[in-house]
Amino acid sequence: MHGPTPGSPTSTLNDPRSLERAASALRCLPFRRAFYGLLSGEAISSEELHRRVDREQFSFAPLSSDRAEDHFIWLIRVGVLRREVDGQGLTERVRLTPMGRELLERWSGEIPRASLLERIRHGLRRRWPRL
Repeated sequence: MHGPTPGSPTSTLNDPRSLERAASALRCLPFRRAFYGLLSGEAISSEELHRRVDREQFSFAPLSSDRAEDHFIWLIRVGVLRREVDGQGLTERVRLTPMGRELLERWSGEIPRASLLERIRHGLRRRWPRL
């Protein structure tokens, strides 16, 4: 038998709709590939991202910690990020998921930016997910 079995942890990685929705989020949000590369090796909170001196290399546009947190929450919902867990439970820090790693393998360089139409669709989907 080839590929994951239904119900296995990796079976969602092969769901084309989930992958496309997550890929669209990566193209539409302001984070650069370096940001996701950072998250593949360590967890970071929106406050830590905002305080970093080198944060310009992580985003195409300046982000407040609140705006970054909003983006983190969306990336968690689409399956790209997950919250870090410690002995107390969930933390404010996020880390890349296996799906996020799989999506980053699609692009050898910087993540391509979305077209205007794709950004509009993404914004609608983000605000009204059932549309």
